Amino acid sequence: MSGLFNFYEFSGFANIAWGNVIMMLIGFVFLFLAIKYDFEPMLLIPIGFGILIGNIPMFQVVDFNLKLGVYEPGSVMNILYQGVVQGWYPPIIFLGIGAMTDFSSLISNPKLMLLGAAAQIGIFLTFLGAIYLGFAAPEAGAIGIIGGADGPTAIFISSKLANGLNVLPDGTTVKNLIGPIAIAAYSYMALVPVIQPPVIKLMTTKKERLIRMKPPRAVSKTEKVLFPIIGLILTAYIAPSALPLIGMLFFGNLLKESGVTKRLATTAANPLIDTITILLGITVGASTQADVFLTPASIKIFALGAGSFVIATAGGVAGAKIMNLFLKKENKINPMIGASGVSAVPDSARVVQHMGLKEDPTNHLLMHAMAPNVSGVIGSAVAAGILLSFLM
Repeated sequence: MSGLFNFYEFSGFANIAWGNVIMMLIGFVFLFLAIKYDFEPMLLIPIGFGILIGNIPMFQVVDFNLKLGVYEPGSVMNILYQGVVQGWYPPIIFLGIGAMTDFSSLISNPKLMLLGAAAQIGIFLTFLGAIYLGFAAPEAGAIGIIGGADGPTAIFISSKLANGLNVLPDGTTVKNLIGPIAIAAYSYMALVPVIQPPVIKLMTTKKERLIRMKPPRAVSKTEKVLFPIIGLILTAYIAPSALPLIGMLFFGNLLKESGVTKRLATTAANPLIDTITILLGITVGASTQADVFLTPASIKIFALGAGSFVIATAGGVAGAKIMNLFLKKENKINPMIGASGVSAVPDSARVVQHMGLKEDPTNHLLMHAMAPNVSGVIGSAVAAGILLSFLM
């Protein structure tokens, strides 16, 4: 009987808490949304399954302070989680994104980059909102990046500013908010098709949604090759702190566009980014143990994230409407493409395409929407660099 009692004492049934149940339900919701509705399955399935792993309770040996998952020193999950904590997963993901991205639509119509910049207003307003809610400046900076709808950038800046290791001049230790920030960022990225359409409809008229834009001009190979080189120099000089992200982004794009490194580009765009996505998703999910995730700070982060995403979408649409005031009738921009200025590539552009076809089955906006969409990726990385330069 003593042996049976010891067995039960070490089982998850004896150590489970309501917080674990709540977090596992969240994990089930992530898996349901990914499998049933195809909401960012490559992100939500690893994260959702990681949440289940991270919330299977175990007996805590007080003398050794043993913990499950990524918190157990020396465990495989703990070692893999260092890619999140140390911030080296996000640059590798940016390498893959660069190798997959075609910047032709942006090169053919550079003024659309302004829409990607306009959407970044969500980052800075969320930063101010986090300060107002009592977060320390470095924590607020990390939370603000959620407004860019860019998961890798959110993780990168969180690893620098909100990793629980920084000590402020007044002696306050910055909280470890990587898990809540990462989950919030990826959750709202997955919910792009749900969040953005109501905001777009609220801010545009039927007439504006029917605007037809001129087809993008053909872009030469020389322009495609020069773009990542010139883009790197310009953005890196503006925000050197963002170099690990934008440097890898433009490097990956050069591998693709040069035409002489197809094997490297294929590796970066397929097996490499897929591997890192799996490791990042499962470890971020496993870091969401109930005792460190279900806190007032996490609730505030999710509320700020929802508001920031709405603000970013509205900022992009408003930017397009303002630009139209200065453009001739034949050069007008469909304001809906401004919403794709957030960094959720290519989901946000697909939302705009779907909404455009719903209004007019012959009005294809995808290529136009990709311009602010990819510029949003660059913009969020630059914004992260600016915040790092002020807050580190």
